[in-house]
Amino acid sequence: MDWNALPFDANAMLAGLGTWVECESPTFDASAVNRMMDLATRALILAGARTERIAGRMGFGDCVRGTFPHPTPHIPGILVMGHLDTVHPIGTLRDLSFRREGNRAWGPGILDMKGGNYLSLEAIIQLARAGIPTNLPITVLFTSDEEIGSPSTRDLIEAEAARHKYVLIPEPARPDGGVVTGRYAIARFNLEATGRPSHAGSRPGEGRSAIKEMARKLIEIEDMTTESCTFSVGVIHGGQWVNCVTTTCTGEALSMAKRQEDLDRGVEAMLALRGSSNEVQFKVTRGVTRPVWEATPRGMALYEVARDIAKELGYHINPQSSGGGSDGNFTGAMGIPTLDGLGVAGAGAHTLDEHIQIDSLAYRGKLMAGLLASLR
Repeated sequence: MDWNALPFDANAMLAGLGTWVECESPTFDASAVNRMMDLATRALILAGARTERIAGRMGFGDCVRGTFPHPTPHIPGILVMGHLDTVHPIGTLRDLSFRREGNRAWGPGILDMKGGNYLSLEAIIQLARAGIPTNLPITVLFTSDEEIGSPSTRDLIEAEAARHKYVLIPEPARPDGGVVTGRYAIARFNLEATGRPSHAGSRPGEGRSAIKEMARKLIEIEDMTTESCTFSVGVIHGGQWVNCVTTTCTGEALSMAKRQEDLDRGVEAMLALRGSSNEVQFKVTRGVTRPVWEATPRGMALYEVARDIAKELGYHINPQSSGGGSDGNFTGAMGIPTLDGLGVAGAGAHTLDEHIQIDSLAYRGKLMAGLLASLR
């Protein structure tokens, strides 16, 4: 099959994608995420899917599942899975407006990962229009909390993946255009420092600042970073009144390792942290964890199918293990052949320079279409 013959139109796709990008959907705003799920549900129905809305929990937004017609709907098929939540708060459009210049387009979540989700639906539409059948049934699952580790959706993701033969994840392409065949293990931690209050103006010496203790621990935690395991503190909250010595300061930390045993040692070191003196307390508790996903023979066989299709399209995709977690950590660790990084090319994810290469909507869409039609 000449996958280049499929009439993907990157400019038309960008126009449709713009509607998704302008629907801001930060993880912690369930109503905003649900507005995005409304758009995605409509798009799935227009693409021919039967949709099911799965109510959110833990205060997060809903998920939506779309199943497409197939002669053998009950055999294990292909799960296309992506998240529609973003890290960008409501109002980011003021500074990161949806716009294009040449072959680039900007917007919150356009790269991570609304662009990849959108091209996946376009791939399904293009196959249907061309009358090209798929050997396996296709299900699409859009989730709502991946950017914070999928605490409310991991059980759903694993249950859905277990019913499928393959998992395809249109997270952004790697910087060299490659795809992801494994991901590092990731652990999140909740931090809490507790001090002693006092009036910061008249009696500062009587207090013990929780903010000061957190600052000490921030440096200690980040200095634990080695080549085998990294540590970073990304969130800190403390204080309400500048004239009070702060009693409580909280934070969140992230650790990442290529091997599970290295992460396990990092977790042990984090949980062992204590206050720097008897006058302050410091406590670390576990947050969500993503298991290491290592390349497997079956996963690499899936990659080889994608590699051959990309070669037919005129380009090469390298396989690689990647930092930065995705829901592929869960499905890959389950042993289900998973291929990640199938989305759009671009750069600046999670920043005010987040952008895509517009032409990648078409050529990566053709790759996705080829995979969907070729897998057996």
